Amino acid sequence: MAKFTFNMPDVGEGVAEAEVVEWHVKVGDTISEDDHLVDVMTDKATVDIESPVDGKVLEIAGEAGDIVPVGSMLLVIEVEGEASDEGDDVGEAADADDVVTPAPAPKDEAVTERIETETSDASDANDAIARGRGETAPAKPSPEKPELRSVSATDPKVLASPAVRKRAKDLGVSLSEVRSSEEGRIRHGDLDAFLSYSSSGGYASVGATREDQPIKVIGLRRRIAENVQAAKRNIPHFTYVEETDVTEMERMRAQLNDRRGGKPKLTMLPLLITAICKILPDYPMINARYDDEGGVVTRHGAVHLGMAAQTENGLMVPVIRDAQSRNLWQLATEIGRLADAARDGTAKSDELSGSTLTVTSLGPLGGVATTPVINRPEVAIIGPNRIIERPMFVPDGMGGERIEKRKLMNISISCDHRVVDGYDAASFIQDLKRMLEAPATMLAG
Repeated sequence: MAKFTFNMPDVGEGVAEAEVVEWHVKVGDTISEDDHLVDVMTDKATVDIESPVDGKVLEIAGEAGDIVPVGSMLLVIEVEGEASDEGDDVGEAADADDVVTPAPAPKDEAVTERIETETSDASDANDAIARGRGETAPAKPSPEKPELRSVSATDPKVLASPAVRKRAKDLGVSLSEVRSSEEGRIRHGDLDAFLSYSSSGGYASVGATREDQPIKVIGLRRRIAENVQAAKRNIPHFTYVEETDVTEMERMRAQLNDRRGGKPKLTMLPLLITAICKILPDYPMINARYDDEGGVVTRHGAVHLGMAAQTENGLMVPVIRDAQSRNLWQLATEIGRLADAARDGTAKSDELSGSTLTVTSLGPLGGVATTPVINRPEVAIIGPNRIIERPMFVPDGMGGERIEKRKLMNISISCDHRVVDGYDAASFIQDLKRMLEAPATMLAG
């Protein structure tokens, strides 16, 4: 038998290392050529690595979240044939059956709380032990319904153990409200009964306690964390928000959809992108990228518009290339295609990079206003918010006003203050507002 060292392949131009996202094999597994071994992530995309040979896995390079340089060992595989020099340098991996799983560390012994009691019967002793372990002793069943008596918390004759008093204090329960079922002494069972019958008073537990769950930040989630952290650390953000009346735009959208035939259904997004592309030539500093190290701002002539899309794995930003050259229906088609590719993981690396301006929207969850984080190295990001209906004063056509139900939407824009001045950002949004409120202008030549 021989050992074959499979090194991390070159997974893209300019890529020097990759992060292990998920292993699909483990030490001891028998694999065949072209079997799926591991998913790795570069700065551009997630890549599936397949086996070049048949054999048995002897060693793997690290675990999910580890970084593996291109050209370094990824796996060691036992293959048919004589041992090679390359394999001799690789130590034998322990057989999976020889791995000893350490026993769990013993739990700390419970410290039994000293309970003041006036009786020494076995039932009270069991209650004290349960309380010392942090458990709640169950209420004791009684063949007959006991007579309940009110007990005053200030009465010197009130009997309650320190554990009961502490629990009542933590729950915000006054012992004067609790009735005792046995000789005037309030027990945990009496508290349980009070909580069960007084849930309307706000004493009922709002939910079950769950164990903490540590989750390693790896893969796409780590990339997102690094990108937004770098953006907030390096970019002085400012956000401007304006309210826009989109009643006419929504009416026009409904009319276009009624006559769309076999074309895709229009959402608000293609209309917003159309308006943005119409206005951007007057605001070249909005459609730009800033090179921090070189100190150079590049104003882009084409609008490569990033479209933030939520997926099961996290936030992705597919890019609509040359958005300014597409019509409404072409934009709607491309938006649907890219969104599907991002969600099912088939988006290519060049479809997830190179944007010059980003639009981010949470759809019906858009909220009243947002302060989106810039998609570095871009200098601006636009966030449409939720459309709501409100009564508004509108001209009545006779020199007066009337109240009418209108559809309103806030538009947010976050900008890099090193490149974009507040006046320019506000002017851009005001022009966008005017076009959305008179939507026929966005379709004019």
